[in-house]
Amino acid sequence: MIALAAAWILPLLALGGVVLDRVLVETITRNFDGQLDFALNAMVAAADLDELNEVRFVRPLGDQRFYEPYSGLYWQVTAPGQDPFRSRSLWDRQLDGAPEADCREPCRYGSRRFAGEPLRVVGRQVRLPGVSTVFYFQVAQSTRDLDAQVSQLRAFLVWFLALLGLGLLALAALQSTYGLYPLRRVSRAIVAIRSGESTRVDEDFPIEVAPLVSEINELLDHGERQAAASQRHAGNLAHALKTPMSVLIGEVRGRNDPLSRTVEGQVSIMRRHVDHQLARARAMGRRSSSSARTLVWPSLQAIARTVERIHKARGVTIDITGDRSKVFRGEQQDLEEMLGNLVDNAALHGGGRVFVTLGGEDGLLELLIEDDGRGIAPGDRERLFSRGERLDTDKPGTGLGLAIVRDVAEIYGGQVTLEESEDLGGLMVRLVLPAADQA
Repeated sequence: MIALAAAWILPLLALGGVVLDRVLVETITRNFDGQLDFALNAMVAAADLDELNEVRFVRPLGDQRFYEPYSGLYWQVTAPGQDPFRSRSLWDRQLDGAPEADCREPCRYGSRRFAGEPLRVVGRQVRLPGVSTVFYFQVAQSTRDLDAQVSQLRAFLVWFLALLGLGLLALAALQSTYGLYPLRRVSRAIVAIRSGESTRVDEDFPIEVAPLVSEINELLDHGERQAAASQRHAGNLAHALKTPMSVLIGEVRGRNDPLSRTVEGQVSIMRRHVDHQLARARAMGRRSSSSARTLVWPSLQAIARTVERIHKARGVTIDITGDRSKVFRGEQQDLEEMLGNLVDNAALHGGGRVFVTLGGEDGLLELLIEDDGRGIAPGDRERLFSRGERLDTDKPGTGLGLAIVRDVAEIYGGQVTLEESEDLGGLMVRLVLPAADQA
């Protein structure tokens, strides 16, 4: 908007400056010529013929400069066969003779007769009573004063138009900045909604922006209704599947034939998949409508105690360190589901030691979960995020843990990566999630 305003203001100011310069210069020049016309008419009115039929003035001309040598204001009367009758100000110089043009009406023109002194000349052909001779009356004045006035005028115009242009551009910038400020407020409100700090655009806005805000809130309401409907459908589908799966498990449990074992294993996998999709649907629904905050340290401690009890027979030890004040911008249930999977995997596949570090900065929290196991080759790490993919088939599990963690983390705008632990030598999982302001 500012650039568009400049694209119009600057050319229009330039055009206006040219037109104004032309008008004012012509006005000053016309006033200058008017003074010369007045002196010329005074010359003609005071002219008379002597006994030799040469022009003489019966009364002196009023301007004193006509009597001062080289004063810049001159007059001269010429006629064929006669010496020019000149003002004292001309001293030893004389003006150009009569032009070839018809000057019965005053002729105006410039002259470079005198070096370093440009002249503006007004001349007129006059026939005095009683003689047939045509006399040419001239009044000339140096244009140095005229040029100085024009230069001053143009300098003033340039400065004035420059200041006017800067003022108009400043006003256009102020208008654009102030006029677009409500849109920046809307943008900040949308960022707050996306980050979970608020659920609606609740501020008061000018009447021009209010319809946009209303439509945004309507869109948010529609999205929540759609998310709630999707959650209900996913829940209904999961519950509809659980009953047949429970019946299948009941039918084959206790049998020792290969078919029964296969059916029982596959139904267990199906149940894990259903639970995974339900957890994911719940996380998406909570993420879209929740502004929850969860203190990370207590959840870490609770998960560590639980995992140590589960793997007590293997002597698993879990150490936790880091910033105890970190807050997760999300639901506690989702955080504990991610941390539970990661810490349990580290305890299950490691050698007995698990080290968890809590930190992060710039609006993010970072959790490092390290174990002292055999680690995973870099080429195999990405495969573990695929649903059902496992590298260690000797240990129990379905291969869904890391897939669930990545899904939930991405729902919250986070990420999870696998690296090598420098301290313990095994695998290190780096979980990055959005952080909330600390209480």
